This record gives sequence, structure tokens and C-alpha cells, in this order.
Amino acid sequence: MNANDGHQRAILQRIAHRAMRDRGLEPDFSTAALAQVAGLAAAAPQRDGLRDLRALPWCSIDNDDSMDLDQLSVARRTDAGAVQVLVAVADVDGLVGKGSPVDEHARTNTTSVYTAAQIFPMLPEKLSTDLTSLADRQERPAVVVEISLGADGAIVASDVYRAVVTNHAKLAYDAVAAWLEGTGPVPAALAAVPGLDANLRLQDEVAQRLRESRHEHGALELQTIEARPVFDADAISDLRPEERNRAKELIEDLMIAANGVTARFLTAKGVPSLRRVVRTPKRWERIVEVVEHLGEALPPQPDARALAAFLAKRRAADPLRFPDVSLTVIKLLGAGEYVVERPGQDAPGHFGLAVKDYTHATAPNRRFPDLITQRLLKAALAGAPPPYAEAELAELATHCTQQEDAANKVERQVAKSAAAMLLGGRIGQTFDGIVTGAADKGTWVRVFQPPVEGRLMRGFEGADVGHRLRVRLVHTDVERGFIDFERA
Repeated sequence: MNANDGHQRAILQRIAHRAMRDRGLEPDFSTAALAQVAGLAAAAPQRDGLRDLRALPWCSIDNDDSMDLDQLSVARRTDAGAVQVLVAVADVDGLVGKGSPVDEHARTNTTSVYTAAQIFPMLPEKLSTDLTSLADRQERPAVVVEISLGADGAIVASDVYRAVVTNHAKLAYDAVAAWLEGTGPVPAALAAVPGLDANLRLQDEVAQRLRESRHEHGALELQTIEARPVFDADAISDLRPEERNRAKELIEDLMIAANGVTARFLTAKGVPSLRRVVRTPKRWERIVEVVEHLGEALPPQPDARALAAFLAKRRAADPLRFPDVSLTVIKLLGAGEYVVERPGQDAPGHFGLAVKDYTHATAPNRRFPDLITQRLLKAALAGAPPPYAEAELAELATHCTQQEDAANKVERQVAKSAAAMLLGGRIGQTFDGIVTGAADKGTWVRVFQPPVEGRLMRGFEGADVGHRLRVRLVHTDVERGFIDFERA
């Protein structure tokens, strides 16, 4: 198999469908769900009781090809001189009723699954990329999170309410980042909206304040290598690493703040809610050992600030190997999970973000926990009973955690198959790489170009994590996603 094989996308799609089913995920929508969507049509949003915020210079920033737009953002200065940032979240619940066939599919999978050859959306595309998307130049109902900040980046006031909004500019991460960093021109869609350039710079200023405030509290700055396949027609031609940039960080910072405000709002209303948590790591002793092996020290008890300081120092000292250190720390921290926070009881916080109150609320087209949270918010705003009982929420928290893990495994499995497919015609070639894992169960190497990881089958004696070496490709297995090297 080689890069000119025009059936490669189809092969990866077949592998993805099989992996979905093996992990308890539904790759296809039911007949009932498709029938439900077929009967839907775009309708003018009902404005009764909703604030009219259409005139604000809202914009979206996402991947170039994204159409399932979950949020818009805008910033403004108040008469008192404070800075506010507003995040508008698509009102998905308005068209996806609890218990409907579409909702049942979303409840089963709980997330969109992004594989190398195909996206399996949580909602049918007529909804997620059109009717429930905050699409370009379209009026849409939304749940708005309003955040007021002090000069130090601390949140001094907040509110949540429903409104009608309009996306005045659909922007893309890379182009916005280049403009913000002064390495590229102003994007045409941005330039077409009077005043949006100044507004976006204000949003960036707010985001940086929020980020600095989190880092002061010990938020961890981690970096892993994630590569997206590049297709030439239906043949995979390359793997391109995903790069972080200033525009992605801008959106990340605003969404973290909005999710925190949402969690506190529900608590203030006395409503049980789903929290997104990363617990204080049980394997802290092992993290201490890893750091000691690298010549540094951490306190014997979990300390987010100390770990954050080590990571910042390590990134500056050894950027080449920092992604591998990051991956080790991520594995030892443990996976995120969903738990129920009941009124009067504190849920665990998010150790990695260094925040106590955190939920998922800003991506209801893509994640079911966000849709659950949106329904809880709308009920609280209306003074209605919560749409989910505590027992049902607890069951959903466990289910969403399990399905997110299953989706991640599907994505990794297909990514490995794509990497094996790309390298299939390069048996015998040599590559520069770095050892990423060395244990009794095997030794693993990440080669730099293309950025893939495989097992070192021969010549692993004496190889340890961080060692650079040259390896030869000896075998690939697309179906199982195996890539095998030997020391050259």
C-alpha cells in the first residue's frame, strides 16, 4: 500500500466504523433521528423575553473548515471603565428536545468523534452545521455568558441570560493568529466589519489577562504532538502537526472563563450540575520521581504551582523533548471526568486548569454534557424545575466519561492506522527519532518527520526515554495500527 492508493480514505473509514461499534458508539443516525431532522426548517428566533444583541460585533473563530459553530464572542468597555467579555453559546436545546430521537443518539455517543478519514458528528449536519450553528450572518438564539474583569484579570461580576445574536464575521484560527502576532494581513472577513479589529484586540487583551491569572494559581501549560492527516484526493500524503497559536489560546481562555461562570451560576441557583474535573493526582509520587530524574524537585504533596513552574522551565530548556515530558505528566495526572455537584456539596476542581468551579457548557453541538448544562441553565433562568433528576445526572456523568474515553480510543486507533498507511511504502527507510517510552512491555520511539510513534523491536538495549537515535522502519500493519522500527 502506498500514498497513491486511491482507496486509502475508504479503508480508514471502514476501520473507523468498526472501531466505533467495537467501543459502543453509533457511527450512523437512526431512521427516526433522520426523519426528525428532515421535518425541521430554519425559523426566525422568537425574541419574546430575549435580549436583542444582534448589533454587537460578534464573531466566531474556529478551524478553517468548521461549520458547526458553537460560540461567538465580543468585548466592550462599560461606562464605569471596566471591561466585559460576552460569550454567546448556540441554543441547541431549542431544536433538539430532551428524549427526541436526535437527543437519544447524542445521549448514546455523547460527543462528536473526529477520526483521520471521517467526522462522526453528535448531531446530524443539518442541525450542527446549519440550524443550530451560529452561522455566518445568521440571526440565532443563544445563551450568553457575560463576564466583567478587573485590571488583574480577576472576574469581578458575571451574568447569564438568553439573547438573539448575529455572527458578523466567520474567522479562522490561523489567519487571526497571524494578524494578532503581526506576521499576516488582516483577514478580509474581519476588515469588512467596522470596528471589529479593535474589538478583537480587546478580546485578546482580556484573554491574556485571564490566562495570566490562571497561571498565577498554578494552571499547567502542557504540549503534546497531534498530527492531522493530509489527503491528496482519497490518498493520504502527509501528517501535519497541529500547532497552538494565539487565536486558539484566545478562544480557549474565554471558554474556560465562561464555563467557570456557568458552574457558579448553577450553584447560586441551587441546581445540581455536571462538573468537569481533573482530580488531585493520586500518582503524585511518580510525578515527583519523573521530575527528579530530570534534575529538578517537587514538593512531596501535590502542588499545582510547583508543577507549573517546572513545566515552564522545562519547555524553555528543552523544547524538543517537552511534548514527551508533557505526555508523561498528562498520563500521571489521570483523565478528566464528569461528576455531579449537588447544592451544598463541593465537587473536586480541575487540577490542570487550577480552577475550582468548572463545567462544560460552550459546545452543545459537539458534546452532550454541554447540552445537558444548557438545559439546566434555561430551566434555572425560567424558574422551572431542573430537567434532570440527581440520579439521572449521576448516571449521565458516568456514561459521558466512559463514552468520551471510548471516542478518544477510536480517534487514536484510526490515527495509528493512518500513520501506518502513510509509512507503508517506506519499509527499509531510516528516520531520526527520540525514545518516548522504555519499560518491560516495550520501547517506543517518536520519529520527527513524519511525526509518528512506533515500537522499537530490535536494538532497544540501553535505550532510555529522551535518547535520540536513528531507526529503520521494518513493518507496518494498517488494520491494527502497528509501526515497527529497529535501531539503524
